[in-house]
Amino acid sequence: MSSAELILVYEPEQACRERLEASGMDAPAAAEISSYLAQSTDLAAEFEAIAFECARRDITFVPVQLDDAAKVLSERDPTTTLVWSLTDGIAYFRGGAAPALARLNGLKTLGAEDSLFALCQDKFRSGVVLGALGLPVPPAGLVRDGAWLAPAPASRDGWFVKPNRLGAKIGIWPESHCRELPQAWEISRRIFSRYCDDAVVQPYVAGRNVRVSFLAIDPEMPASEALGVFFVESGADFQTMEDSLALYGGTGAAAKAENRYSEPDLVPVASVQPEADTRIRALCLDLMKKLGLRDVFSVDLRVEPDNTLHLIEFEVCPGLPCFDFRAYCRRQWNMSLPEAIAAAAAARLAI
Repeated sequence: MSSAELILVYEPEQACRERLEASGMDAPAAAEISSYLAQSTDLAAEFEAIAFECARRDITFVPVQLDDAAKVLSERDPTTTLVWSLTDGIAYFRGGAAPALARLNGLKTLGAEDSLFALCQDKFRSGVVLGALGLPVPPAGLVRDGAWLAPAPASRDGWFVKPNRLGAKIGIWPESHCRELPQAWEISRRIFSRYCDDAVVQPYVAGRNVRVSFLAIDPEMPASEALGVFFVESGADFQTMEDSLALYGGTGAAAKAENRYSEPDLVPVASVQPEADTRIRALCLDLMKKLGLRDVFSVDLRVEPDNTLHLIEFEVCPGLPCFDFRAYCRRQWNMSLPEAIAAAAAARLAI
């Protein structure tokens, strides 16, 4: 019997979809929302490989569905248990409960403290906090079903409209970048009708999309050097819901099999805009210091040709089996995803 356990708590895609439909949401919208949990669907195929890599490090790997987490965590030994939540969520998803349950039972966690699991899911409040900390986040207005709760900031290049509690970089529809405020108002009505969510309205910012990934594996390596900083080149200005569905889970697998979608290219920012790379690494260190990010996280930005940075969002539960995080594990750590998961758990347990 191993002396330590890694408990990976995940919320199944199907369970979320069924719960949303039972609450009255129509099936297509419930399917779109639950698709954000496709990483749990994708990672399940690798549980055996993760268990093997953990066993090599004298760790027992225990994947636990979210609905079973309260009972399982209440029975664990705080001296030998590490909890890693694969999902966050305070609205459509409930994964934010996992780190709180771990804290309730005195268990060690991998990742940020549980308060950030709630903050990162509310994009408007998150932006307010990031702005107050002096980080370069675009200002935002907030509108609920056509009623402004906070006025939209002025903008010369139009606005970007997105759900407040879903993906901060996903515009849902191609017209989510709009030129007139009445259009933003109408999109907010559509968002509320389909997802029962408020809409964030931000000035549109130009630039290329950047994804930063981080996983703490080597305690001797400075955090700034452990970051993976890549341009995400998909050929589109921003990701829509259709694009997202084509990347992950069963829908993504079908799209790839039918050659309807290909993974974006990842280009190291340092190879194109070295000054931007330096600034991004400094910004991420600021996030770690001021906000408390640690162990595993991702950051999305827009970067202009003059190296101006726009911080779009941070995620405390990045999509581990997604193409970008797998590529980061290969390029930064020369590891497969199961190897990297096990190595990160071993490093955290050693602290």
